[in-house]
Amino acid sequence: MGTVRTTKRSSRTARSVPSVAIAGYTNAGKSSLLNRLTGAGVLVENALFATLDPTVRRATASDGREFTLTDTVGFVRHLPHQLIEAFRSTLEEVSAADLILHVVDGSHPDPESQVAAVREVFGDIDALGVPEIIVVNKVDAADPVVLSGLRLREPNAVFVSARTGQGLAELIERLEGGLPHPAVEVDALVPYVRGDLVSRVHESGEVLREEHVADGTRLQARVPAALAADLAGYAVG
Repeated sequence: MGTVRTTKRSSRTARSVPSVAIAGYTNAGKSSLLNRLTGAGVLVENALFATLDPTVRRATASDGREFTLTDTVGFVRHLPHQLIEAFRSTLEEVSAADLILHVVDGSHPDPESQVAAVREVFGDIDALGVPEIIVVNKVDAADPVVLSGLRLREPNAVFVSARTGQGLAELIERLEGGLPHPAVEVDALVPYVRGDLVSRVHESGEVLREEHVADGTRLQARVPAALAADLAGYAVG
């Protein structure tokens, strides 16, 4: 299974599709949040390690950029070293991500200790350098005093309820803002017979301007370096 995950991850990287990992303490509501964000029929169960294998779903940002959302195994405090090794290929989805949605159970009496425990595991798997958005879930069932404490300690957190949909619009806006932008800006006139290149620009690039003219599709876009090289022969100017 680890080999299969590595192959799929390499394929996503080769296409320069940004990856967002949904991580957090067990029972924080990660799978429920993925369901809300993508409509995926993921197992939702109040049980330790209910998600034993990452569930990856493709999503599209409002500007047309595609990215993946990956649900990962729930963390626990003082995760034993042998379990970290057993789930390493799963946890690597976190360290290899471009952005982490760190989901916190806002209804727990001591969510801050769970945040600390998850970040401890992030350190074990070399994921502390990955950009992180704290997502406080279950706010509809949370103690307002606990939420106030979290707002003080995590001022950039997003407060949501996967059950009711509260706060999801803000979360999506923050998520899209955290996606990496393609590196190279191009201006190309792509012949209509190369519609495959136009599709790739829409899939992995960020289209700034698109115009259909007599000789083809005029595209101004930001794209990954490999795609920029393929478009170089059609550059304008």
